[in-house]
Amino acid sequence: MVVQTRRLGFLTERMRLVIFLLAAASSAGCAPGARTSDTSSGAGRSRVVGYLASWGVNSKGTNIASLPARDLTHVFYAFANIDGKGEVVLGNPCIDVGECSRASKDSSDLAACRVDCNMVASPGGNFGELERLKARNPHLKLLISVGGWTWSGRFSDAALTAESRRKFTESALDLFIRRSPRLFDGIDIDWEFPVAGGMEGNVERPVDRENFSLLLEQLRRQLDEQGVKDNRHYELTIAASARAPEIANIELSRIEPLLDFINVMTYDYHSAPGRTNFNAPLFSPPGDPTPGWNVDASMVAFVNAGVPANKLLVGVPFYGHAYGQVPNANAGLYQPGTQNPSGWKQGDGDWRVLSQTRLHDPRYARHWESTARVPWLYDSTSGTWVSYDDPESVAAKATYVREHGLGGVVIWELGGDDGALMRAITASLRANN
Repeated sequence: MVVQTRRLGFLTERMRLVIFLLAAASSAGCAPGARTSDTSSGAGRSRVVGYLASWGVNSKGTNIASLPARDLTHVFYAFANIDGKGEVVLGNPCIDVGECSRASKDSSDLAACRVDCNMVASPGGNFGELERLKARNPHLKLLISVGGWTWSGRFSDAALTAESRRKFTESALDLFIRRSPRLFDGIDIDWEFPVAGGMEGNVERPVDRENFSLLLEQLRRQLDEQGVKDNRHYELTIAASARAPEIANIELSRIEPLLDFINVMTYDYHSAPGRTNFNAPLFSPPGDPTPGWNVDASMVAFVNAGVPANKLLVGVPFYGHAYGQVPNANAGLYQPGTQNPSGWKQGDGDWRVLSQTRLHDPRYARHWESTARVPWLYDSTSGTWVSYDDPESVAAKATYVREHGLGGVVIWELGGDDGALMRAITASLRANN
């Protein structure tokens, strides 16, 4: 399925008019759900949201205290899980809050979270570190993200009935809002995906489309009620697919007013096995067999569906995908490839690893696609082909956000950077300011 690919540049004036009218309506006292003029971090500043993979403190050595908080507006903690009763629970009590004796009893959750039960957690776990990070950076907002690719299998059941939606919402607020006052500033729902398209084995139903809206309505209502008690606003966001089939399975016009913003996952457009192609192209390059699968096409689809531009965040990957056994033709681009190239390990695609390894390996040649505005690496001797993002390509994405009045960027994930990608995003978003 191909998404309309006319450039957002032609829509800029329309976007500005929509944003102006919505901002005016908000200031005139419209419904509290309509928050399109809120930029979270002050007038004119783009949102910069970074997902933090909880397991990264162990598998990658991510240091929460060293996160680039000054350049971020939000940290989204990934992930909370959903248990068999449909209630929201900690993803891993050991790394989340330092309750490692409890974590040892939850071996199935630990396996899903891909962490070692025998790790030494910091005092208070990741939440304790994040509390200290927020204390040093009062502007920073922290949201708990529920679900993700691996833990979306129970969303359909949790959203199925009025009672199950109430139970889900109550448990989420109890665990992350009421028990941790002032730590979390809202909830992010990362359901991958309503109706169809998720991990094999997920429960999926046609009624997910409407039930997703009903679940978000329940969350928005109870977050607002809690916000009145606490004299603050709690944010509600979602992670949304960038692909047309999954976009069609959510009621954008119904849920948009409920949300503070939408994090569009404009990455994973392509991965092995199959023909080599880009993980996160900005535009469709010449000869692209999938011209609707790129950042621009996805943003146009959301804007054409009526979502205000400043509620849309462009996903920026701090990682890449590799293909193996790629023939030496066209520098490997659009050639058949397999999964798991020889010698390729989990985590090798992270920018911080690539920048210290294959980018210094003379066997790998760097190429640049000037239309898609992304690089790739190709080693003709081993047949390994890598699509990734670097400072030049993430700067191009941030420039695109700034020039088209979009709401900002959302990063997956902070543990994949060595600082260079974040610096490029910050400089590009602030250019001409």
